[in-house]
Parts: sequence; C-alpha cells; structure tokens
Amino acid sequence: MSYDAIVLAGGAARRLGGADKPALSVGGRALLDRVLDACPDARTTVVVGGRRPTARPVHWTREDPPGGGPVAALEAGLRQTTAELVLVLSADLPFLDRDTVRALLAAPARPGTDAADGADGALLRDPEGRDQPLVAAYRAEPLRREIALLAAEHGTLTGLPLRALTAELDLARVTSQPLASFDCDTWDDLAAARARIREHGSVLEQWITAVKSELGIDLPVDTKTLLDLARDAAHGVARPAAPLTTFLVGYAAAHAAATGADPAQAVAEASRKAADLALRWADEAAADSAEQNGSG
Repeated sequence: MSYDAIVLAGGAARRLGGADKPALSVGGRALLDRVLDACPDARTTVVVGGRRPTARPVHWTREDPPGGGPVAALEAGLRQTTAELVLVLSADLPFLDRDTVRALLAAPARPGTDAADGADGALLRDPEGRDQPLVAAYRAEPLRREIALLAAEHGTLTGLPLRALTAELDLARVTSQPLASFDCDTWDDLAAARARIREHGSVLEQWITAVKSELGIDLPVDTKTLLDLARDAAHGVARPAAPLTTFLVGYAAAHAAATGADPAQAVAEASRKAADLALRWADEAAADSAEQNGSG
C-alpha cells in the first residue's frame, strides 16, 4: 500500500547525557538505520532532526524552534508528506521489523473489524499494555485536522504531549512481536539491546539482516540450507571448503538472477547442486578409504 514515513530523530536524549541517540549503534548499525530498514517501501521518508549519514536517502526537516517536542516535530514532518497514510516512528527502535510495520499499515485499511476498529489509524500496544503513539500508522487527514485544532487551542504546538493529539483520534491497537516497541532511552537500554541481538536464538537472523542491509540486498535467506551445505563441504571435503563453497553458491545464484531467475530459487538450486557434489566427494573418499583398508 502507498504510505509516507515520518521518523522523529530530534529528541534531547537527556537520559543519555545528550548523546546523538539516533547515531548510536546496535549490532554495528545506527539506530536510525535500523528503523529506516523497517519501512523501505515508503513513498517518501521524512526524518525530523539534525542531518546525519543514513543508509538510504531521506528528506530532512526540523520543527521550529528545534526541540519543540513530539507534536511539533510530527507537524513539521507531516508538512513534507502527501500520502493519505502516514507511518510515524521514533528513531530508537532497534528491533522494529517489517512485519510490525505491515500490520500497522494494514489496520486502518480494515475499519469495522475486531483487529482495527479505528478509522483514524492504528498504534502499537506493547506487552505491558501501553500504547506507543510513535510506533503507529495514521490517516493524514484526521492527523492534520487535530494538529490544527491543538495549535488553535494552545497557540503553539511546542511542548505538547502526544496524548493530547492521540486522545482525539479513533485508533486501533495492534500487538506484534514483543521487542518491536523496545526503545533505547538509557545506556542500560542500549546495553540490553546489544546483548539481546547476540543471544543464541537470534544472533544469526540479526547478523544476516545486518549484512543484507550493509550490502544493499534484499533476499530471503534459507539459513538451514546454507548451514547444511557448509557442514557437508566442511565434513566431506575440508573445513576451509565451507566458506568458499557458500561464496561460490552466492556468486552462481547472483549470475542466475542476472539472467532472470528468481533469486531465492537460484540460491536453493545452487545450494542443492553444491551439497550433492560435497556428498559425492565424501562418498568417493569413503569408498577409497575402505578399499585401501581392505587391500592392506
């Protein structure tokens, strides 16, 4: 679906001693880049905050005056968008994923259902039952209307809390994977995020996602198939054969994709051929060894 994205990246980060929070890294990637990776198909992406390097191009803007708070920052970002649906995110969400973004974007499109009875948008509800207005998708028209009403009522948007805005909107609540709303407000939060991505159950997924982002590719990776191939090459040929074989499989798959093949199928086919070869290699070596032992 067509949408614009607004990422708020201009907070003071007082609990981080004024550090440039969006530039802090988790898993070798800046927090801001991790958030941007969750919404790669936004028609326009606006980052409200000071300019800094990003992994993909974005539009930059600031609230006036800077430091005016989330409502003022949201209004500044909204002025740079034209889509009827607007994704709004904070810049400190290391575990936000594309599935959560898709769920938020889909919810306002289904008014009248149990999953989304809010006609004005949908926001994430965290595992503790708290609403997260900076992990949300809003319809632009009611959002602009309520911001204008707040400005007329208070004479300014500076310093207004987000609840003053969201309280007047009809919003659905969406639940997603537990870490989607985890944010890094303190150094302890940052340390916890860095430790969590290295946990045994998630480190490979996190690493593969980081590498794909770094290399600028978007390809489903069948981790089990590649690990099985590496095992077969290491055990059936020699340990250094494992990384070399997986590299060659990737190269062959890229070559096939360049001629029009489906990239995921190309990886699967190249992996199958290489794994079969490794097994034949091992069988041959085993047969030779048995023959030599028998003749000895």
